[in-house]
Amino acid sequence: MRSQDVAIVEVAEIRNELKSGKTFYDLAGEVFSELMEKTGLRPTDIGGLSINMPLTESNPFLINVVCEAFGVSPTWVLLSAMGGCSTSGGLARAASAIRDGYCEIAVVMGADCPTTKPRFPQGGYKAEYEDPIGIQGPSGSFGLLMSRYIEQYEFIPEALGKLAIAEREHALHNEKALAKLRVPITMEDYLDSRMISDPLRLFDCVMRCDGANAMLVMSSEKARKMGFKKFAHPVAYAELSNYLGHLSQPDITETGFADIGPLALKKAGMTPKDIRIFAPYDDFTVAMLLQLEQIGFCERGQGCRYIMETDFSWKGDLPLNTSGGQISAGQPGLAGSGVVMVEAVRQLLEQGGHCQVENPRNAMVTGIGGIPYGRNWSVSSITLLEQGH
Repeated sequence: MRSQDVAIVEVAEIRNELKSGKTFYDLAGEVFSELMEKTGLRPTDIGGLSINMPLTESNPFLINVVCEAFGVSPTWVLLSAMGGCSTSGGLARAASAIRDGYCEIAVVMGADCPTTKPRFPQGGYKAEYEDPIGIQGPSGSFGLLMSRYIEQYEFIPEALGKLAIAEREHALHNEKALAKLRVPITMEDYLDSRMISDPLRLFDCVMRCDGANAMLVMSSEKARKMGFKKFAHPVAYAELSNYLGHLSQPDITETGFADIGPLALKKAGMTPKDIRIFAPYDDFTVAMLLQLEQIGFCERGQGCRYIMETDFSWKGDLPLNTSGGQISAGQPGLAGSGVVMVEAVRQLLEQGGHCQVENPRNAMVTGIGGIPYGRNWSVSSITLLEQGH
């Protein structure tokens, strides 16, 4: 049974940049200050804090240092290290902390600066089996995953192009998007773009950047007492780590969304047809294709046809990442999942600007965390949000 007892009342996001010259702490401080300014709150009002573990820092006391820098003394903290699921996971845990009385008002935030301070350590079997043969990071892994999909199912290149173009059209109206990406692209541009990791094209891929984003979360009762008028309620959540981890050679196109998609929808009493806004984690276009199929928007192997038949524009059947997503707004390192989350919340708060969706009654936000050896991504998460007043 879904509940609207917890509310997201405001979001903040700073402009994505390349080589900003700023540290993780600079970026986190900027977005925290923006959130305080927008809500009229003071640091002493904040009782809970969830932050991501960025690519660029390895300080075991990072959250303590952030609390000191912000001037907050929280009664509940979380340092989330689930990669692209950190924002959604942090939100779910903040909601639980509020329900259990550990804090009354929480900030869920992410910040990272991978283009200023490059660092991308990976564990598992990658160093032994992937790095020596030149996989060269996420694009290599997703190129292999995409090749496997093409072997199994019907594939229409223009379908992924349609996703990329839809997100780019949305990014044109997003002042926080990377300036370099706020340029229109056509299907011809997409098909002619160079191969990065065959069959993965340039416009299938995300661009890393520096940035930060944050949300203010509290009980719905407290939000009303404080005078907030519009809410985004997290009404259902599901996550799964190390999907098929008991198998040594699972199919790399199989993801945790096959399990948690139906589970999250059941918790909320919804079906895929009920979803008004789709905000998937989009480091690569093929990841969105797999999510559409395995969450249940269409049958396995029918994703390309579903995409070709669906309008993903902000005016369409299933508005897709209406700020441009990570692919066309930029991926601020391990704060990247916040890009899609805060835009979904903006839509429900009716702060979507030019791309405001009509009747934004709900949104599905997904997360992907980590790229292990020989499997799909390590963590899958789904958050379902409902609009409230």
